[in-house]
Amino acid sequence: MGTPSLPVEPPAAPGPARRAPLAGPLQRAAGAARRAPLGAALALVVVATSVYVIAVPLAVVRYPPMTDLPFHAAQTAALRHYLDPAWHFREQFTLQPLAVPYMSMYALGALLMLFLPPLAAVKVAAAAMLALLPAGLAVLFHGLKRSPLLGVLGLIPVWCNLTHWGFLNHMGALGLFAMVVGLTLLLLDRPSRGRQLALALALVALFFTHVFRFPFALAAVVGAAIVVFPATRRLRPIALPLAPSLVLLAVWLAVRTGTLHGAFAPALHLERLGEVPSLLFTSFTDPAEAVAARRAARLVLAALLVCAAGAAAQLAGITPSPPDADARERTFARLAALVPVACAAVFLGLFLSMPLQIGLWWYVYPREIVAALFLAFGAFPDLPRSPWLRVPAVLALSAAAVSLGAVVRDNYRRFDHSTQDFEAIIARIPPAPRLLYLVFDHGGSTRSTTPFIHLPAWVQATRGGWLSFHFAVWDASPIAYRPRSEPGAVVPPPTPLRWEWTPEKFDVRRHGAFFDWFLVRRRAGADHLFARDKSIVPVDHVGDWWLYRRSGGP
Repeated sequence: MGTPSLPVEPPAAPGPARRAPLAGPLQRAAGAARRAPLGAALALVVVATSVYVIAVPLAVVRYPPMTDLPFHAAQTAALRHYLDPAWHFREQFTLQPLAVPYMSMYALGALLMLFLPPLAAVKVAAAAMLALLPAGLAVLFHGLKRSPLLGVLGLIPVWCNLTHWGFLNHMGALGLFAMVVGLTLLLLDRPSRGRQLALALALVALFFTHVFRFPFALAAVVGAAIVVFPATRRLRPIALPLAPSLVLLAVWLAVRTGTLHGAFAPALHLERLGEVPSLLFTSFTDPAEAVAARRAARLVLAALLVCAAGAAAQLAGITPSPPDADARERTFARLAALVPVACAAVFLGLFLSMPLQIGLWWYVYPREIVAALFLAFGAFPDLPRSPWLRVPAVLALSAAAVSLGAVVRDNYRRFDHSTQDFEAIIARIPPAPRLLYLVFDHGGSTRSTTPFIHLPAWVQATRGGWLSFHFAVWDASPIAYRPRSEPGAVVPPPTPLRWEWTPEKFDVRRHGAFFDWFLVRRRAGADHLFARDKSIVPVDHVGDWWLYRRSGGP
């Protein structure tokens, strides 16, 4: 007899397959694309348009000619390297993220600097701020029960004057404001924990992006709940999302800096309505900008007429209404439509009544016309249900944004040639310099406002060290100078107000002793500026830039 064989165990039943974390959302997106291929194709058009309009102008230039961007980069680098003694940031700066909470772009940029070079990280962070405009408007339209594809309208103001000034926190905050309003409407329509969390996070993000817009967002949440109450009979869902924001507001009111205290006497200035065109798209001397703005206006008007025709056809019964729209939803949609219009009216009132300057806070009222027009897009009719009207409307709005973006791309590319001398000369500057810079000549670009005034701040963003002028001096940034009397503090000497705009005030004996490197943009030469200090010697001259150092220094 042979050896009896051992019983064979049956194969184990296969366990449930593990899904990748993104498998669920991707499957749902794929299913939605199969059910509505035209909608998916139009969504791809809008995404591609957004990438082109926002990212391409930033990609074609090394130093984007946004006036304030170099200091955004310097403050981002200060946050990233604050604890690194080789960069010398901790000994000159203190952090105040709650007193002056303009933190979101800097925090994102500092995080990106862990993986990317400083210039790339800052450009990606800037693009993220600008991308909030179409994203926020898409959420707003979703809350209004209209197509989120209309978020493409948010690309129209992306390259307005405020962006070229470098007011990126302001622009990002507008997108977040629209997102807050949209999430509020979604939450009131169909409450859920997820929507409550989304609204709470959007409000906190807005607080840390631009605190001026934050109280208006809180008022908009409450106001939207009141406006749509006849359709929803709900107020309680907004209570929990508002709680952390109210705590942040209370903390900020207690610890804010004196610079952010401001009072003004409002006065109505109806004549400012005539200024509106000059406050939107006049950032370049290139006449192509005005041509593109007029073309974009015509395309937006054409899309508006198409959408209005679709809405009229639906009201007349020529095209069917949405099959799932009951009386309550129609009432909700009508009431919700009032919310962005009311917000736009408030911002228009601020534009007509606020001054140009409050304390050190400058260019105040011109910002509000952009906010008003951006929220006024919320009055845009829904996209028609007919594909024969829907497709042309989306394509027209996309073309309007592309037209404006192409002008920015071309002018930014030209500016890249204007900074080749700057790139060459700062290569001679060592890490962590004590750099004094003076910009006398501002020619050499197609910008209508100088992009050279703060350009040397890129030295601090990429090398660390000190600058003769810094936004930290105003105490209106999350990064401020330490008190000069504090033990261990090494802070540059104070400068007169508007020092950066008046380089002729420079006196080497009064202003130069702290510094060991000197960078000057002046076509006619700069030797005479340092003639009274024989320890300062020339190092290099490239294009319009002159570089000097103190002999015996690094």
